[in-house]
Formats: sequence, C-alpha cells, structure tokens
Amino acid sequence: MKFGVVTFPGSNCDEDMIHVLGTLFDQPVERLWHKEHDLKGVDMVVLPGGFSYGDYLRSGAIARFSPIMQEVVAHAKKGGLVFGVCNGFQVLCEAGLVPGALLHNDGQKFVARNTWIRPATRRTVLTSLVPDRALKIPIAHGEGRYHADATTLKALKDNDQVLFRYCDAEGRITDEANPNGSKENIAGVCNKERNVFGMMPHPERAADERLGNTDGRSLFDSLLKTALTSA
Repeated sequence: MKFGVVTFPGSNCDEDMIHVLGTLFDQPVERLWHKEHDLKGVDMVVLPGGFSYGDYLRSGAIARFSPIMQEVVAHAKKGGLVFGVCNGFQVLCEAGLVPGALLHNDGQKFVARNTWIRPATRRTVLTSLVPDRALKIPIAHGEGRYHADATTLKALKDNDQVLFRYCDAEGRITDEANPNGSKENIAGVCNKERNVFGMMPHPERAADERLGNTDGRSLFDSLLKTALTSA
C-alpha cells in the first residue's frame, strides 16, 4: 500500500509518520509538498500534525487552500483514502471532508500528554481490527475541542461515524477523561463514505517500542490488513 505524507510549512509530525509507515511497517511512502499538484499514485494521503502556515488565522484554515489540497479533495471524492492527525484533522474539517470543527480547548491552554481513547466503531479500515479497550495515545494541541451542532452529532451517531472517544484507563467514557471539552468525548470521526478519517490523538507517537508504548500500532495494523484484504 502506497502512502503519501503531506508537508505544509509548519508541519512537525511528517517525519514521525514517514518513520512509522516506511520504517516500522515497511510501506512505500511519498513525500508530498504543499505546492504540488501530483499525488504520485498513492493509495492513502496522510495529513500530519503540526502548525500549518503557523495557524495564524485558524488551525488548518490556510492549509485548506494549498495547491495539494485540491488533489486531496479530488482523491477523497473518488473514494481514495485520506487520514488526518491533529493539525491534519483540523485541515480536513476546514476542507469539509469530515463534519464538525476543532475549537480552542476548554481552559484556553495547549495540552500535551498521554490520554486514553477507545474505538467507537468497527466499520472502517482504520478501526476494524483495533482491540476494544482503552488505548494510550498522546495528544498535543491547543485547538482540539471537537464541536458539531445537534443535527450533525445525531447524524454522526446514526451513521456510526465516530471513530474514537476519550476515556479513562479502564475504558469508561467520562467527563473527567475528556482532555479538551470535546462534544461527547469525540476524539475522531470519519466521513459518511468511510474513506476519510480524522483524529486529534497521535497514533504515530505510540507505535515504536523504543518509546515504551505501541498502542498506536493497532490502527496501522488494522488499516493495512483491512485495506489490503478489501483491495
């Protein structure tokens, strides 16, 4: 499976993602520059974390208009896979590829720490094989509070589009386990067609044994095994 990792000015997790996909999982990875119009035949586009264009206007708001995003949107509309993590999730929301928005955290503070999430659906290639338990995955964001209106939230639940919810170490969905005030503890969502995925926690930062935590590997395992089986 061929991946393309986009680098915007201000991206700082692109190399982490390239390391996980290319080195740990031995998959071909193309580096995609924000000014390009060529996705180089990739199967999945990954929008990594960081502070694209400095996030000076609103996180992801400028990156959404970069040249490469024209191709990413077209790729998604044709059914191609797209995965946005943290700032990448913000870009996906700004581009309208997934529903909702990411607002400033409750308390208006940047939060960087390990958190716990658990899968909320099995019906995506990203989550189908993820174990049904609490996963320890780091977060690092100032605008990670997922927000959507009541109609959108109902549609997300009706269509089983919530990917992950914040929980405690035992897997319980509680207000105390919510690190940023996200609606209904939502940590990630997908589009209705189930080919575009966005999440705030960083699975690529929990995939290498040298970091002492490999809970994030299960997402990449699920993605590769399920996507290759269904190809």
